[in-house]
Amino acid sequence: MQHGGNIYAFAQQIGCLPEQVIDFSANINPSQAVAVQDLSAVSLTPYGDPDYGLLKQAIKNRYPLPDEADIEVFNGASAAIFSLLRFLQPAEVVLYAPLYGEYQRLSERLGCKVQLINRFVGDVTEHRVPPGCTVIFVNPATPDGTLYDLTALLGVWQAADCHIVVDESFLDFCQATSTMACITDYKKLYVVKSLSKFYGCAGVRVGFLTARSDFIRQLKTLEPAWKLSSLDMAYMQSALANIAFVGQTLYETQENRILLRQVLENTGQFATVYPSAANFILARLPDEGDGYDMQAKLAPFRLLIRVCDNFIGLDKRYIRFAVKDKKAIKQLAQGLENS
Repeated sequence: MQHGGNIYAFAQQIGCLPEQVIDFSANINPSQAVAVQDLSAVSLTPYGDPDYGLLKQAIKNRYPLPDEADIEVFNGASAAIFSLLRFLQPAEVVLYAPLYGEYQRLSERLGCKVQLINRFVGDVTEHRVPPGCTVIFVNPATPDGTLYDLTALLGVWQAADCHIVVDESFLDFCQATSTMACITDYKKLYVVKSLSKFYGCAGVRVGFLTARSDFIRQLKTLEPAWKLSSLDMAYMQSALANIAFVGQTLYETQENRILLRQVLENTGQFATVYPSAANFILARLPDEGDGYDMQAKLAPFRLLIRVCDNFIGLDKRYIRFAVKDKKAIKQLAQGLENS
C-alpha cells in the first residue's frame, strides 16, 4: 500500500540526504511516543511471544473493547485487511471512494467484483449496496480527512446483510468515538486500525483487527506464528503506555492543521482546500493544474508532497499535505510563495 512519496528516491534526485527532505507526502505523526534508545534492553535471543500477550493487553488498555470482542495483531493495517478479505472470500466488494487504490487491487487479486461509490457526490447514505456484499469504508476518510457519523450508514449496510470493514487508521487524530463499540450489536462488523501513523513510527509495522471473539478465533487458525518482531512489540507496548502523548498529539494536530490550512488558502494557488478532521489536508488545483508541476517547483526547497492521482476517483490536480510541525509548515509556505 503506497502511503506517501519515496523520500530516498526524491533525496537522490535532488542531491540531499533522506533526513533532509521535508516530507509532506506521508501522513505520519511528526512526533514519536518512544525514544528508540529506550529499547536497548530488549532481548533478541529467544523467540517472541507467539500469542502477543503483553502487546494485546497494551492495545486493550488503550482501546477498551466491548463485550464479546477480541483483537488480532498484524504487521500493519494493510496486512490485516488482506488477511480479512482472504478469510471472508467476498464475491462482491463495495468501496467508498476516493480511497487508497490498494483496496481495489487486493479485492481484484482475490477475484472479487468491485463496485465504487463516490463519497463526493450526493449523500453517502442514499447509495444502495448489493445484499450480502462486503463494504469497506475509511473513517476519517483519506485523502480528504472527512469524519463521518456512521450511524445511518451502519443501518443501511446491516439492512443489506453486509460484512462491514471500517478502517480507522486516522481516527486517533480526532476526538471521535470508535465504531468498535458497535461490534457487540452486529457480528459482521470488523474494525481495522494502524498504530504506526498516530505513534509516528512508520518503520514499526503494527496494526490490529477488532471483531467478535468467535470470528477472531477462526481467523487466527490461518495466521502464521511470529508475525511481529520482539522490537516491534516492545516499541508499541511502550508507545501505547504513553498516555500523555495522546493529548499532546490531539492538541498539536488541531493547532498545526489550522496553520497548514491557512498557508494553503493564502497561496491562492488552489481551487479548493477541503475541510479535514485528520492529520492531513486535501487541496485541488484549478482544472489546468498539475500536481507534478507543483512537486517539481517545490523540489529545490527539499519539499515532498503527495499527488493523489493513484487514489480511486482523483487525478493529478489533487494534492494531499500531511500536518507537520510549525517549522516545516513555515518552510512549505516559503516554498509555495517562491516557487
